[in-house]
Amino acid sequence: MRTMGPEPGIYRPEPGIITPLRKTWAIVRKDIQMYYLKGPVVIFGILFPLFLFLAFYIGRNLTPEFLVPGLISMTLFFTATSVSPVIAPWETQMRTLERIISCPITVRTMILGDIIASFIFGALLSIVPIVIGLGLGVSIKSPLILSLAIIIGAFAFSALGLLFSTIPTDLVSNVMMIATLVKFPLIFISGIFIPIEALPPWGVAVASLSPLTYFTDIARYSVTGKAFYPLYLDFALLILSAIVCLILAIRFHERALVRRL
Repeated sequence: MRTMGPEPGIYRPEPGIITPLRKTWAIVRKDIQMYYLKGPVVIFGILFPLFLFLAFYIGRNLTPEFLVPGLISMTLFFTATSVSPVIAPWETQMRTLERIISCPITVRTMILGDIIASFIFGALLSIVPIVIGLGLGVSIKSPLILSLAIIIGAFAFSALGLLFSTIPTDLVSNVMMIATLVKFPLIFISGIFIPIEALPPWGVAVASLSPLTYFTDIARYSVTGKAFYPLYLDFALLILSAIVCLILAIRFHERALVRRL
């Protein structure tokens, strides 16, 4: 007896998780090739945090052990959120979003692929400030803890970057303006340049709302062996931030997709 195949024109997903993983990886490859493997993106991700670091380092009586964890935090934060906010408006503007959603792919797969691409970009470039710190004579006392924090932090910041792009617009400038209004205040309230213990009570309360605070605290512990918060609390709240940003990014992008077309 001849086995009837699937009807032409009807998509029937393959069982298991292999197919969703392939689709996610296809999105990752697309993002890396189109957006991340660009000279200006790489240079901005490295040089901007470095120049900001030098602006606060020169002329101030601060030790490299205090500033290098902040440089690692800034580099990871800026690289993981540099491109992810503008992928959706760019693709809306170039009309490539319609081609993507015409494929048998879900919004969740698209968002996860964008996050993973941003995660890879941020995690790899975070090696640069670590090398700079080693060159300045700073030793990493807890490399495993720092590596784990980079993995979780890169994912959390990438999800935060996707959250910025949930506005259904094809104007990159609008998204970048909102992202900048959020990112720069986070840099200055997250214990990178001013120790959290030196902040007033209201400053500590505001800093506790930033996921960058907890990554910076872990990075500083990895170098100096001291942290403001208990280490388990830093990791718990950083993971919670990643989960919350991921859920919100998926839900808001699902609602905004129809308005983008």
